[in-house]
This record gives sequence, C-alpha cells and structure tokens, in this order.
Amino acid sequence: MTQFWKHVFRARWGYIFVSPWVILYAAFGIYPLVLSFYLTFLNYNFVQPESMSFVGLGNWVRVLTDPMFLRSLFNIVYNQAIFIFLSMSIGLGTAVLLKEVRWGARLFRTIYFIPTVVSVVVVMSIGGYIASPQGPVQMSLVKLGIMAEPVFWAFQKWLAMPILALINTWKWFGIQTVILLAGLYSIDPQLYEAASLDGASGWHQFRSITLPQLNPQILFLLVMNVINGLQMFTEPFMVFDLYGGLYHQGLTPVLYIYATAFDRSNMGYASAIGLSLAVIILIATVLQFRFVQRDVE
Repeated sequence: MTQFWKHVFRARWGYIFVSPWVILYAAFGIYPLVLSFYLTFLNYNFVQPESMSFVGLGNWVRVLTDPMFLRSLFNIVYNQAIFIFLSMSIGLGTAVLLKEVRWGARLFRTIYFIPTVVSVVVVMSIGGYIASPQGPVQMSLVKLGIMAEPVFWAFQKWLAMPILALINTWKWFGIQTVILLAGLYSIDPQLYEAASLDGASGWHQFRSITLPQLNPQILFLLVMNVINGLQMFTEPFMVFDLYGGLYHQGLTPVLYIYATAFDRSNMGYASAIGLSLAVIILIATVLQFRFVQRDVE
C-alpha cells in the first residue's frame, strides 16, 4: 500500500486534471446506469413513489413477451433496412461521381452535406410537408394520373416507416458520401491502372477493387447506422403520438421507453426496456464486427 500511495502522490497532478471528467462520468454515466439496473427489479411509479414494490425478474420477462416492444423492434428493423440500403447506395454513387468531378467538387460536397448539419426538427418539417397530401410530390403524381388521390402516409400501416426512411436518407446521405469519398481517395490509383491494362471494365474495377477497398468505411457506416437507428426518437415523436399512431406503425423502442416512463409513469419497466435495448445494440454491434469484419480482413 505504501508503494501505491507513493505512485499516486507522484502522479497527483494527472489525477487532479482527470478528476473532473471522472466525477462527471460517474455522476451522469455510471450512477444512472446502476440506478436503472436497480429499478428494473421494482414496480416504481415516480408519481406515487410510496407504492413501490419488488417484482424481481418480472419486468425482464415482460419485455420478452410485450407485443408493443416487439412491434417497435419490427418497425425499426423495417425502417433501417430501407434507410441503410438507400443512404449507402446513394452515398456511394454520389461519392464515385464526386471523385470524377474536376470543377465545383467542393461546392457539390457542401450542398450535399448541408442537410446533415440542419436540425432533425427542421428536416422532418420540410420532409413531412414534401411528402404530405398537400405537398408537391403527391400533388404532382395526382396531376399526372399516377395516383388517384393523395395518401395520408402517417395513418397507413406500412407507409410510415418507409417515408421516415426516405426523409432520413435525405438528411444523412451527405455524411456517408463524405466518408466514402475519403475512402475512395485512399485507394491506390495503380490498382485501377493495372486492372485497365488487364482489360477489366469499369464495372469489374468497381466490383473487384472499389468495393473491397471501401470495406472499412462500409463497416463503420453500417455499425453507426444500426446503433443510431435503434435509438431513433425525434422523427416519430414529431409525427405520431407517444405510441406511434393508431396501428403503432411509427412506434420505435426509444419512443416506447419515453411513453412507458412519462405517460404510464412506470420507471421500473421503462428501465428494463432501456437496458434490453442496450443489450440488443451490443449484440448487433458484435455480430456486425464478427461477420462483416471477416470480409474486411
């Protein structure tokens, strides 16, 4: 112990400068996590704290069989399957085109990146209006005779999540374009020259050189998209009620956590849902690193 305290004393200034971050992390990171885990074993209503009761693993078992939570997971998987495909496809296509642009490349990169820095609230307001029955898209389709009448997509069982995915694609494809463009610039041009000498077409070069060389960037974007998608809250919160609409078509796990905690005042069950979601995110991330990174290597 004497040697330990001597070491602490010698490094005292390091500990002093690090201590503010440690204290903040303990107060706003570790303590809420421990408290949430503790609450999962309780039926706790913060409006009536005196009615708190111990339920053991009851909240955890309930999460596994809760149809609302399972529906929220289905919704987010449905949404992210569309969003990831569209955003990464458009981002990659835009990055490939921007790499070939010789004039105005910076201007185009800025234009494509602007929605990324705009507030989600603003993007949802603009996107919601564009896709609304009175918006330019549906009105144009009706005038052209492609649609018989406008559709209130927010009240449709299967249209809500695709429309949200389209709006999110508009917002986030810019940052994916920038990351993929950086990856394109890191590819050795000699690989393309050698492939051209061997008679490889542009498509074969893209499939055999570009995509494999972009695997690290694609893995990073895939992991971040899945994590952010499972935590989606603002988008459905702006469009639907706390339970995702009449058919729960817009319900997401985080929206359900919010509704359970602050509408039903059941903090114990909300904590169980939140930690279950954290476990799902951890498992999804590990699986992606295990199976997708295998191709990267």
